[in-house]
Amino acid sequence: MLQTLSVRTNTRIELLDLTSQVQEVVSQSGVTEGLCHVFVPHTTAAVTINENADPAVKADILMVMNKLISEQEPYRHQEGNSPAHVKASLIGPQITVFVTKGRLALGTWQGIYFCEFDGPRSRRLLVKVVEG
Repeated sequence: MLQTLSVRTNTRIELLDLTSQVQEVVSQSGVTEGLCHVFVPHTTAAVTINENADPAVKADILMVMNKLISEQEPYRHQEGNSPAHVKASLIGPQITVFVTKGRLALGTWQGIYFCEFDGPRSRRLLVKVVEG
């Protein structure tokens, strides 16, 4: 079962915790043992797993990404969002999480984050849960 989650971002660069929304898709699927694939069909956004207990972690990730990938480089891409493309490529467009007993098998402090690098925008997140 493939589900599309709508994601509305509010700032140019942000990380949104979508763990509960992805878990809802898992719950609705009825799959108790399997895999949950999460895919971002955008070239200036990504998805990752990281700590979801301390919001400072999100801020630290974004701070370092902004230091590593400067807005001031002489990019050739004319749309003005080359840094977003580079950041999305580094993080990546997909993750896979085990499903066990009908729940995402995330660690105690882990959450699933949608990474916006060229917002604010309306985005999509594709989630597929498979038995196995």
